[in-house]
Amino acid sequence: MSEEMWINMGPQHPMTHGLWNLRVRVDGETMTAAEPIVGYLHRGWEKMVENRTYPQIIPLADRLCYGSSFTWSHLYCLAAERVFNIEVPERAQYIRTACIEMQRISSHLMWLAAVGTDLGSYTILLYGMRERELFLDLMVELCGARMTYNYVRIGGVRNDTPPDFERNVTRVLDTFEPRIRDLEALCDECETFRMRTIDIGKINAADAMNLGLTGPSMRASGIDLDLRRHDPYEIYDELDFDVCTHTDGDCYARYRVRMDEMRESVKIIRQCLEKMPKGPTRVKVPRCPPKGTAVARVEDPRGESLMYMVSDGTDKPYRLKVRSPNYVNLSASPAMLLGNKISDVPAIMGVLDMCIGETDR
Repeated sequence: MSEEMWINMGPQHPMTHGLWNLRVRVDGETMTAAEPIVGYLHRGWEKMVENRTYPQIIPLADRLCYGSSFTWSHLYCLAAERVFNIEVPERAQYIRTACIEMQRISSHLMWLAAVGTDLGSYTILLYGMRERELFLDLMVELCGARMTYNYVRIGGVRNDTPPDFERNVTRVLDTFEPRIRDLEALCDECETFRMRTIDIGKINAADAMNLGLTGPSMRASGIDLDLRRHDPYEIYDELDFDVCTHTDGDCYARYRVRMDEMRESVKIIRQCLEKMPKGPTRVKVPRCPPKGTAVARVEDPRGESLMYMVSDGTDKPYRLKVRSPNYVNLSASPAMLLGNKISDVPAIMGVLDMCIGETDR
């Protein structure tokens, strides 16, 4: 008769983008139960923004997840624009879409670099961070910041693109696109990487839907659902791109989906540059919106991000509720962990792409 015991896999170090704890129950080396615990980083974000005006919240939204800050400030402005009932200029929509996809690539690259170290490859870290710098340099050129951009505004963007920006973006894409294969070679041709990801942390399509998984973690189980296609925002309905899916539902499938998504993001950015019209990049916004509610949701690099906003007619939101994709994905992690070995925890949790800042808020 075996004797089971609980083990604390944390609190985790800051490389997981904040503190959290994972308790697992093991029978020998096999996990029989798991309990993810959050709350160490809770900042009361949703309550804090009720005491700030609508423009003052934009830089706070940036800090929900520093790995994908543009996505969150964009989502906030999208929700606010629906409360204010204003239309964003077309050029601003194209600029936003291009920046969203550059943010998606840089987020996926930071994820790949972190997973590389989790699975014992320092080379993957170096290559991933090298490519990420290309896109961070573009964002610096656009708005002067590397990680928390404060660039999106309610009604548009802070400023138009600088001179030669489109040329520089094209040069980066031409450099980066063939290098995706180099990144894949570091993983696909590494026997250790494949052993630690193939058939590890499997979850089928039915369980993925029932547990509320979204983003790459859901599409890796064969579910063809992407908000950019199925509930389009900005100008995604005018662009040609594929929704990346896989059918195996394991760690390797979740890795493959993200690598394919980076290629699709390159296609989207190129189309934005080709079709981008001339014109204004921002409209004037009144100080206070009318009373009402609005919901906005976007396809974050980690899954479906949503904001529900309530306006009472003042210059501050009455209520702002955030749906974090990582909070739900983390809650579903026990289903991926059970039956695997304790040595599989770094692969399973690393491939989920954790960001505790948005999970705890």
